[in-house]
Amino acid sequence: MSDSLIIFDTTLRDGEQSPGASMTRDEKVRIARNLERLRVDVIEAGFPAASQGDFDSVRAVAEAVSESRVCGLARAIEGDIKAVANAIKPAAMSRIHTFIATSPIHMQEKLRMSPDEVLERAVWAVKLAREFTDDVEFSPEDAGRSDPDFLCRVIEAVIDAGAGTINIPDTVGYNLPGQFGGLIATLLERIPNADKAIFSVHCHNDLGMAVANSLSAVLNGARQVECTINGLGERAGNAALEEVVMAVRTRQDLFNCDTRIDTTQIVPTSRLVSNITGFAVQPNKAVVGANAFAHESGIHQDGVIKKRETYEIMRAEDVGWSHNRMVLGKHSGRNAFRTRLAELDIQLESETALNSAFARFKELADKKHEIFDEDLQALVTEESLEQATEKLKLVTLKVCSETGETPSADVTLSVDGVDMHASMTGGGPVDAAFRAIDAIVDSGCNLLLYSVNNITTGTDSQGEVTVRLEKDGRIVNGNGADTDIVIASAKAYLNALERMSVDLRRAHPQVTQQPI
Repeated sequence: MSDSLIIFDTTLRDGEQSPGASMTRDEKVRIARNLERLRVDVIEAGFPAASQGDFDSVRAVAEAVSESRVCGLARAIEGDIKAVANAIKPAAMSRIHTFIATSPIHMQEKLRMSPDEVLERAVWAVKLAREFTDDVEFSPEDAGRSDPDFLCRVIEAVIDAGAGTINIPDTVGYNLPGQFGGLIATLLERIPNADKAIFSVHCHNDLGMAVANSLSAVLNGARQVECTINGLGERAGNAALEEVVMAVRTRQDLFNCDTRIDTTQIVPTSRLVSNITGFAVQPNKAVVGANAFAHESGIHQDGVIKKRETYEIMRAEDVGWSHNRMVLGKHSGRNAFRTRLAELDIQLESETALNSAFARFKELADKKHEIFDEDLQALVTEESLEQATEKLKLVTLKVCSETGETPSADVTLSVDGVDMHASMTGGGPVDAAFRAIDAIVDSGCNLLLYSVNNITTGTDSQGEVTVRLEKDGRIVNGNGADTDIVIASAKAYLNALERMSVDLRRAHPQVTQQPI
């Protein structure tokens, strides 16, 4: 009989630690509902002690989700653990995930603690967490570079203290698959009470092996994988949920376990996360990339026509690629619009919000013939972005781009309710528009990234623009969508400036831990 492989999604926590990937509370709830629809077992909703905003987001997810377990991350600090306990209180099923570093370099250089002190703190943290919930997960941070003997001591002790899940993180993506799988096998063999806990893995992708390391761990007895949608995450990212799930599902000849994931929800969830975070999925990305099931070679095309399995090891429909979607247009009514939003599990807060979104839908339908699901997702995201933008609003934008002439832009913004105007030239219409906006707001930001992606196919497709800005070491993303790329660019730039103006400083979960 096949074992159950638990999927622990940390898109809302570790994924959000990607520079510029911060999400609003409502955006986190939208993603959480999609993760629930995907049938993710555990949703790590955030790091409640980081800020009031993070606390509120975790609590909102706990209130919104009922079928998945909601988890919060906490350092081995009393305030962190109590913050998680309070944030996850409304959840139907909950978990506290606490951690402390166990590698020599982390203990000596970051924590300034001896191994015995770390062991004592780990046990104390698990016991405290157990006062609030019977589901506690413990992680020895940087386990991939920790001494195996010390790992065994710590893990045995925290299992005795009440930890039901032991997560082994390759925090800096240092391990190779054979090495990491061997570590899991060693721990399961050497720790006397290993059978009283589920062993989990959390792998980073610094050397491009997060998925390979995770799968090697599963083959060696791990029964929970911590991963993110699209592999989003700190630095080079985390193990990609879609790749782990489909590798296990496709290679049942090797894996004596399987997940309960509804794989048909993989692509819709991937697109939602990409849309909200502004982190585009590369075309050749496994499973969810636009080219993942495309065949250009004549030999491949001939083989697929004759027998799909000659060149496809998965069915595109099984992961959510489907052309059987309801297409809306300018003649579609409010009921069809509302129905399709409900089918996509998009919930608007009020009738007023629905009316506003429907008005945007009608406006978009006048610009492009067919409205697809991706357009609706972008439309709702755009609506939430505009509602969040209180200080800066685009009133008018006029650009001129002509062969042999210097491009120019005339921009009128509403700044705190006052209309302000500027005209500038630039290397192109987008550059000119950004310069005109800067002439009004004088932000002092540095542009790190400007990216344009089409939401659907066709020349009338909406363009989705991501802008990444930096100022004084702080990095934010801004998003905008429109059938006019220049307007979408201006919206994205204003959204990033609005986010930059709000103090969203967060306590990073890997900062030096303070005494109890």
